Amino acid sequence: MAKLYYYYGAMNSSKTANALMTHFNYEEVGQKALLCKTEADTRDGARKIRSRIGLEMECVLLTELEQMTDEEIKAYNCIIVDEVQFATKEQIDFLSDIVDFLEVPVVCYGLRADFQNHLFEGSERLIAIADSIHEIKTVCWCGKKATCNARYNAEGIIRDGEQVVLGANDSYVALCRKHFKQGMLEPDKVY
Repeated sequence: MAKLYYYYGAMNSSKTANALMTHFNYEEVGQKALLCKTEADTRDGARKIRSRIGLEMECVLLTELEQMTDEEIKAYNCIIVDEVQFATKEQIDFLSDIVDFLEVPVVCYGLRADFQNHLFEGSERLIAIADSIHEIKTVCWCGKKATCNARYNAEGIIRDGEQVVLGANDSYVALCRKHFKQGMLEPDKVY
């Protein structure tokens, strides 16, 4: 029976690497898996998924998946979606339709919350309807579990602004809740 899976984690928890490994595992055993991502993620090119450790693959966009016929989608044994936090509620419902009516598993990877600890639209919908929800853990500089995505610049943590500002290690860091609240990007430095 197909399921809708949601794997979430803070920045730098290896979500994309996990998505690429899941794709590899399907392909290695002769199964056909489709990688896709939302249009909002343009950091590595429109149709490329790339992890921090250098793994990368071509993908389709979620809007392109939405335009495929049922037969085209059913040709896959699994659909893997990266950066799913940027998906709309309607797109998440579409992914659940793939599971429920086409019986193709959908495995989603993304952030749960933004730099202000507010849920993204796609993440909120997945938390509400996914069959299986798993946290991919990472750690704060202090060694505690990191659950917060801090956006920062040379002056320190940024607390206000647009929800979506693309970036990586140059502008985001995963922190535990305590150090996020304190504004501590590293030991002995409060911003």
